[in-house]
Amino acid sequence: MASQTPNLECRMYEAKYPEVDMAVMIQVKNIADMGAYVSLLEYNNIEGMILFSELSRRRIRSVSSLIKVGRIEPVMVLRVDKEKGYIDLSKRRVSEEDIQTCEERYNKSKLVHSIMRHVAETLSIDLEDLYVNIGWPLYRRHGHAFEAFKILVTDPDSVLGPLTREIKEVGPDGQEVTKVVPAVTEEVKDALVKNIRRRMTPQPMKIRADIELKCFQFDGVVHIKVVSLIRLSLTCEMNTL
Repeated sequence: MASQTPNLECRMYEAKYPEVDMAVMIQVKNIADMGAYVSLLEYNNIEGMILFSELSRRRIRSVSSLIKVGRIEPVMVLRVDKEKGYIDLSKRRVSEEDIQTCEERYNKSKLVHSIMRHVAETLSIDLEDLYVNIGWPLYRRHGHAFEAFKILVTDPDSVLGPLTREIKEVGPDGQEVTKVVPAVTEEVKDALVKNIRRRMTPQPMKIRADIELKCFQFDGVVHIKVVSLIRLSLTCEMNTL
């Protein structure tokens, strides 16, 4: 019997919807009569809308110069109707500081999401289950899962060890009981650590510079030789670090 294909689609954060006055990263999907329909990239591509009146503080002469299909950029959340699923957004109300904060958060979240999705795909498990047991608890504990992943590169047990989950079991008396077990199996831990180390371990970098020395004092050649020896000594020290 063929195994069921795992679900690899999931939002990046535990909250299903963004908060009002929060900057979010979107991609423009379609431009209609009233505004632009967009996908919220951090929230599993749920749909939002930017009215033309929220594109710019200035008079709009050309909509195409302000927004284009396929463009990815930060916008501000104006309203969220969780019952109907309506999300109203604004481009004109997002500040430069909001843009920078949103871009930094999104770039971190995108890397975390890529790693989580690869692990889920490799092990044939649902991505949302991986987030429920690992990703979102790390967001709560560390502010952002990216910060936890940086620690995990060198000390995975301190990050993953405290994570637990509850399971239901039937006891000897036939009654259902709740049992607390580690949230991360050895298989998931090995796959996660391997992917994080491959993607987040800093790569060594070589820097070389050519220096031209001139000395117009007496015995200038001797002075240049002394400087060259100091430079050679510093290079050896850097290589041993």
